[in-house]
Amino acid sequence: MTQTHKVVLSWSSGKDSAWALHVLRQRPDTEVVGLLTTVNAEFDRVAMHAVRRELLRAQAEVAELGLIEVELPWPCSNEAYEVRMRGALEACAARGADAVAFGDLFLEDVRRYREERMRGTGLGVLFPLWGLDTRALSREMVSAGMRAIVTCVDPKQVDASIAGREYDDALLDVLPAWVDPCGERGEFHSFVHAGPMFEHALPVRCGEVVERDGFVFADVVRAGAGAPALA
Repeated sequence: MTQTHKVVLSWSSGKDSAWALHVLRQRPDTEVVGLLTTVNAEFDRVAMHAVRRELLRAQAEVAELGLIEVELPWPCSNEAYEVRMRGALEACAARGADAVAFGDLFLEDVRRYREERMRGTGLGVLFPLWGLDTRALSREMVSAGMRAIVTCVDPKQVDASIAGREYDDALLDVLPAWVDPCGERGEFHSFVHAGPMFEHALPVRCGEVVERDGFVFADVVRAGAGAPALA
């Protein structure tokens, strides 16, 4: 009998982790049992992606999965991060998980760091998207119905005007050749509000766009009555 792996997925609220969920669910020997996310406790938002906690929880609900939230102080030292993550991984193992999956694509140093941190936890590590061609992958995600908003942009790498835009074919068409279309080098981050990994779409809209600490952030909010919805 084939063993079923119970996997917790590292969840950023963005497109790569969302697509990793979709891919993992296609595997007959894999059961995703939860999502693991770091949250900036000072701002009550997902770290780096700057997505509101309420929308993170809404994603988990439409993905029909439990959510493990790792609260990080601000500022957060590497030591504090690792202590909190170790506690979260112990919680994953206590819930019956035997592996943690990450949506990383090709950065060897990031993969090596994750593998080193996972040693001694008793949990395996999976990279379901590793090595995929990101130009083909970006188009595949969009054609499959995944919808996302660009929430954070590094203006040193890509034009700040893409903050708040939909991640779609039109956006992919205008990205410069030196920008990875999945933003794997930190060019941009996103929030997924619809796709095959969700039971239904989340009605949201783009709010205020601000510049802070050298990055440009687009605030995603729930679509209210009379407000244009991105879903």
